[in-house]
Amino acid sequence: MQFQRFSVISLMMIFVVVLAACGGQPAAPAQPEAPDAEAFDLDDWASVEAAARGQTVNWYMWGGSESINRFVDEFYGTALKERYDITLNRVPVADAADVVNQILSEKEAGVDPGAVDVIWINGENFLSLKQAEMLLPDWSRRLPNASLVDWDNPAIYLDFGEPVEGYESPWSSAQFQLIYDSARMSADELPRSYAELMTWVEANPGRFTYIAPGPGAFQGTRFVKGALFELSGDPGLWLEYDEAVWNEWSPQVWDYFNAMKPHLWREGTTYPRDENELHSLFANREIDFSITQAIAGAGPLIAQGLIPETSRAFVFDDYMIGDFNYLTIPSNAPHKAAALVLANLILEPEFQAAQILPENGFGLGYAIDVTRVTDPAQIAALEEAQAQLGEAATPAEDLAGSLVADSSGEYQTLVEEGWRQFVLIGP
Repeated sequence: MQFQRFSVISLMMIFVVVLAACGGQPAAPAQPEAPDAEAFDLDDWASVEAAARGQTVNWYMWGGSESINRFVDEFYGTALKERYDITLNRVPVADAADVVNQILSEKEAGVDPGAVDVIWINGENFLSLKQAEMLLPDWSRRLPNASLVDWDNPAIYLDFGEPVEGYESPWSSAQFQLIYDSARMSADELPRSYAELMTWVEANPGRFTYIAPGPGAFQGTRFVKGALFELSGDPGLWLEYDEAVWNEWSPQVWDYFNAMKPHLWREGTTYPRDENELHSLFANREIDFSITQAIAGAGPLIAQGLIPETSRAFVFDDYMIGDFNYLTIPSNAPHKAAALVLANLILEPEFQAAQILPENGFGLGYAIDVTRVTDPAQIAALEEAQAQLGEAATPAEDLAGSLVADSSGEYQTLVEEGWRQFVLIGP
């Protein structure tokens, strides 16, 4: 998922193929029109909750993870019904782009209200709807729980380089991390930068590889981008597209990976296609590092039996790219009040704490800044959840200290095509 590029995410999360609702999955039922926008005042939250009562909120979201589906139904679905008398209708899709196309088709046909209340979204799909002026404006920072979000963090206020500008509210986060086996390597042996990684790879030939960057393999693309950030020394250079910046630094990143190439697993003649292949090589002890985007670190992969129980996650000291995935509300949503209540509920600290736990099937990071939480019971819930992640997770302070925002979306294709041309095929 896009934890596309979790998302997530990169969950972070690139979605694939066809609207599941059009291919055997249940479509959203026809709903009566929602009250007019004048029926509630977003700055009077009680009026929003009152308008939302009795509504059904149609949430279109990637349906490829049964554990995430279960989490959404059991946690959010139950709370919406019990607290607000709102029915959650989760509409599973295989590709968020198809939901975007559905909304654009509704616009062209003048359909208002449409079928979609909320979308799990980020990146280019968000940009498409924003450019088409089909998103509800100026709402995300006016939610009561928006005060818990660090809107000054570029990883939040920029969605792959595109300003959020009140059109999206964050749901969860993901951050690139490496995984090692503590039974084979001690923490003080770990490389803590791309420069140190090069030294390690040269000293341990054949023991490292990474996912080939490309469409559907955003983890590999993100790994290459991190090197680009470190070489340039300023991740802020990459928040907006600048051809001159790209022309200056891209040759240096190709030089870096070409210098690493002969020391890689199979001397860089082939690369893993995805995370599962990388995890398999790591579990079979062919290589010494794997990766994850989950804030829970290596824990979820251990629980699935994909990597050894002694696996641990860690980060470099800097340039570890993270991102957030979001909810957005179409401007022709039939039940805007219920959609707003859902977006606010998701930011509640109790649900933020629950979503980081692998046992709940989610294992994604916070959308909120936990230091902004002041209620003692909520603080206790967050601390308890963090403690349950155990030693397989990267320490929270390490994650925070190394976090940088992803680049502007224009660099995605440039990195993928450039790596293929100048590293895989070249030099």
